[in-house]
Amino acid sequence: MKAIRYHAFGGTEVLRQEEVERPVPGAGQVLVKVAATSFNPVDDHIRLGVLAAMIPARLPITPGLDVAGTVAELGDGVSGLRVGDPVIAMVPLDQHGGAAEYALVAADLVTAAPRSIPLADAAALPLTGLAARQAAVELAGIRAGQTVLVNGAGGAVGGLVVQLAVAAGATVTAVDGAQHTTRLLGYGAAQVVGPLDLAAGPAAVAGPFDVVVNHVRLAPDDLAKLTRYVADGGIVVSSAGPVPADEARAVRTAGVWVGPDAAHLADLVSRIDRGVLRLHIADRRPLAELPAVHQDASTGKLLGKTVIVVA
Repeated sequence: MKAIRYHAFGGTEVLRQEEVERPVPGAGQVLVKVAATSFNPVDDHIRLGVLAAMIPARLPITPGLDVAGTVAELGDGVSGLRVGDPVIAMVPLDQHGGAAEYALVAADLVTAAPRSIPLADAAALPLTGLAARQAAVELAGIRAGQTVLVNGAGGAVGGLVVQLAVAAGATVTAVDGAQHTTRLLGYGAAQVVGPLDLAAGPAAVAGPFDVVVNHVRLAPDDLAKLTRYVADGGIVVSSAGPVPADEARAVRTAGVWVGPDAAHLADLVSRIDRGVLRLHIADRRPLAELPAVHQDASTGKLLGKTVIVVA
């Protein structure tokens, strides 16, 4: 089968398309015929080796943490799934494997794919959806009546956080460039404002807010300023670096470290099929172009969430 792999950490030049043996599912595993995977920024960091101490992985690595496809084989002890079922999954950060014609996935990480969107497009959901749900639901606990500021709302995760917060009944201020305004208002944001002026503080965006969710990489000093945007007793959740708590005002902080969860993923699928959650896919590229996608990401030229079509 065809797979994109790298045998050493490094730049995008280490990525190669190769012919490798089709894997065989072991006990508790599912072999998925891959329709698509997607690119996530963490793929770039893993390939560079900068996360090797935090995310041990055995070389060679087939990148791709998202898997969308159909069940091809079932390992021993797997129940509740049938060959031919359309499924999606996020694989653990230390396992990878989506950028290939077939991928092994633990059966307990698999959930039924959305019925209302193309199977390949569903590859855009697992990691970004789980990261957004972890930020908005598990960590922030956003609820009706709250005010929420989403910094980096135009990104793949940020856009889903906006939708989850709106669905919970919160009033959302979305922060990002003007090119995202129409889409974010369509998600239900009450207003869309440009990049935060961290020197001006919360008054410039009609804060403070009950919840701030940050997806923008900032310098440590600027990350610390985010607590000024939170009302006393509120929370800052960040996926882009740690934010120190403000104990004097009882402002809590939390960091997003996404992991696979089939039950949470099934909830996101249900939201998509009910039309209350939408995916924004900027581009769809064939498997052979994955090295070019990594290159575009490393040079800041990636258009946004990119699906890698395999089948």
